[in-house]
Formats: sequence, structure tokens, C-alpha cells
Amino acid sequence: MSGSGIRPGAYGVLPADTTEDVRARGAGAARQVAVLPVGSFEQHGPYLPLATDTLVACAVAREIAAAYPVHLLPPVTISCSHEHAAWPGTVSISSVTLHAVVRDIAASLSRSGVDALVLVNGHGGNYVLGNVVQEASARGERMALFPAPEDWETARERAGVATSLLTDMHAGEIETSILLHAHPECVRPGHEKADFVADDRRHLLSLGMSAYTDSGVIGRPSLGSADKGGKLLASLTRSFGAYFSLLTAGDGESATTTAEGEPEPES
Repeated sequence: MSGSGIRPGAYGVLPADTTEDVRARGAGAARQVAVLPVGSFEQHGPYLPLATDTLVACAVAREIAAAYPVHLLPPVTISCSHEHAAWPGTVSISSVTLHAVVRDIAASLSRSGVDALVLVNGHGGNYVLGNVVQEASARGERMALFPAPEDWETARERAGVATSLLTDMHAGEIETSILLHAHPECVRPGHEKADFVADDRRHLLSLGMSAYTDSGVIGRPSLGSADKGGKLLASLTRSFGAYFSLLTAGDGESATTTAEGEPEPES
């Protein structure tokens, strides 16, 4: 971004914008877009913090906000982590509560003139966010859920991540890589020898994670690297262009894009 659109730094995971920054960024914009990181507070094995999903969602959202003229919001830090309840430290809220929180945030943004919202989800167990977006879209509101599995698959390929999305389920190569890049101080020793694979998890919702892993890890964190983490974030930032075009298109406009035709972020 350039000129008055340059974004100040952030205090950790919190945006450092002033109200004047938000006003300047929205001046003259046909449609304003807000970005809400949604994380969780749940176990990620012995080497990644409970806040891993929040840190990942915030890292993605920060990269987006540095490349596109969006209003970056502070994260939702506790969500639906019931499958991790067997491990100390995990805290959850109900899907009904998360649904209500996101709807309230969207309504508040709308009243202030921001009529498009992107949920940057860092936790796979937040299934209800898909319902929130579906229902909002049916009401004619502009909302999107990012990244989609296809965006993660593209990012995995571009970054040279070896583990499939099926295998890389929790505290694996992707999450370890992003934290090694964005928050290396949060990664403790041990990920180098923590690989564990459990691809058949068909009873996860009934039995929880503890039925499939003793450590809390499912994936190959030993393959994680800061370089892969940077490339993952760069790919997701590029993929976000299609979402930005979709949400900012005028009524009746087509915002269909292909992977080869993703709108480029601002320089």
C-alpha cells in the first residue's frame, strides 16, 4: 500500500490503527472490507502454544492488511475446540456463541459503513463459521470465509510443503512453519521429533482428538521451516485477491477469477 494507505505496525497480534487511519483508508472507497482473524485456545502438543491458531490467523490477516486496503480487526481468541478438551489449557465456547459474536461484529461494522467482512479462520474445528457466511450471503450481506481448502492446497504446493492436508491435521508442518516464520520465539524444542500420522479420523467428532493421538500432534512438524512459512503466507496473500474482488464488485458485476488470474495485491 502507498500514500495515506500505509498501515502502521501492530502491537503483537493487535492492530495499531487509529480512528484517523481507518477514516483515511476508507475515504473514496466504493466498498469497505474488514478482516476478522478467528483463532482458538487449544493444545498444540508440547512445542507450540495454546494460542497457535490465533497467531496463524493473525499472521495471515496481517499480510492481507499490508497488501490490500482492508480494515484489520483484533482476533477472536477463543472458539470451538471441544475435540481438544482432554488436554489441559484448552478453552472453548459454544458454536452458538461464536455464531452470535461474528454476527454482532458484522452488524456493528455495517452500522459504521463497513459492509463487507472476511473471516480469516485459523482453526479447522470452527465449522459454524461456514454457516455464518452462508446465512449472511442468503440475506444479501457481503461476507466470506478465508482461506478455503483450495487456498491452503495452492499454498502448500507453492511453499514446497511435503505433507498432504489430510495428514497435516494439527500442529504439523504448516502450523510449525508459519510460527517459525512469524513467531519463532513461540516455538519450543521438540517439534523435530514429534511426527505422528493418523489419517483415518472418521470418529473424530464423537471421540475427540485423544482417540487418535497421545501427544496432541497429528502431522509432520519435523518438516517445518521458516522459509516454508513465509511462502505459505505469500501464497495466501495472493489468493486473497479473488475474495477482495468478489466483495468489492459493484452490484451486477462479475468477480469470477481463476488461479492464474488472481488480482495482484497493491505494492
